[in-house]
Amino acid sequence: MQTLNKSLPQIIDRPLTIAGKTFDSRLMTGTGKYRSIEEMQQSIVASGCQIVTVAVRRVQTQAPGHEGLAEALDWNKIWMLPNTAGCQTAEDAIRVARLGREMAKMLGQEDNNFVKLEVIPDTKYLLPDPIGTLEAAEQLVKEGFAVLPYINADPLLAKRLEEVGCATVMPLGSPIGSGQGLKNAANIQIIIDNAGVPVVVDAGIATPSEAAQAMEMGADALLINTAIAQAQNPAAMARAMGMATTAGRLAYLAGRIPVKAYASASSPLTGTVSS
Repeated sequence: MQTLNKSLPQIIDRPLTIAGKTFDSRLMTGTGKYRSIEEMQQSIVASGCQIVTVAVRRVQTQAPGHEGLAEALDWNKIWMLPNTAGCQTAEDAIRVARLGREMAKMLGQEDNNFVKLEVIPDTKYLLPDPIGTLEAAEQLVKEGFAVLPYINADPLLAKRLEEVGCATVMPLGSPIGSGQGLKNAANIQIIIDNAGVPVVVDAGIATPSEAAQAMEMGADALLINTAIAQAQNPAAMARAMGMATTAGRLAYLAGRIPVKAYASASSPLTGTVSS
């Protein structure tokens, strides 16, 4: 347990814990879509994040923007979250997850069994395949992976993935890179209210206000990439997203006022001067 601020001792929070590993930051970021390695490095530092997702296939193939990526970050300070981006089937995702675990070990993270599971056969909307995701998750959990599955905001699928042993669930706010915000807020709220594992809202968040909104709903963490990488000033946006994540979490813990259908005066009516 930790206090968010020494001046607010009554606001007690627990650290983000995934598969037994704790993190102070509740913002995860990515490494793709940046205009340069330097902008990526600056943004990760500015965000204050401790978990960075890396596309295993793109690193292995030295895809544009990923040349030298493995050497560009200090993996003593940043926890790598290998992801199976680009995989269209469960079989492919399982194979790439195994490669990602080996990549993490080669970079010094011997105990890193994390994988962000993506199974996406849909090339237009980039929506995850629920059946393939569940199949891959079941196998990877059996192999000792801490599976963080990327899913549509489906409460039933989220619960099923939790039941098979996934370390988190990661519902999308809206399609990857769309910047549409929290289009699936109602379903995400159901997932949050019923989850026994951390809920990480992933994809679609475009602004700090949307990041704060997701955290105010009770999300445990956020994963934000495109909104930072494609901003005019990525490092500034990264800092803003980090601040919004913290602010949203604090607001959630503080407890918002109830929504009312009528006005409620801010000043008391007793003791008022009457004519």
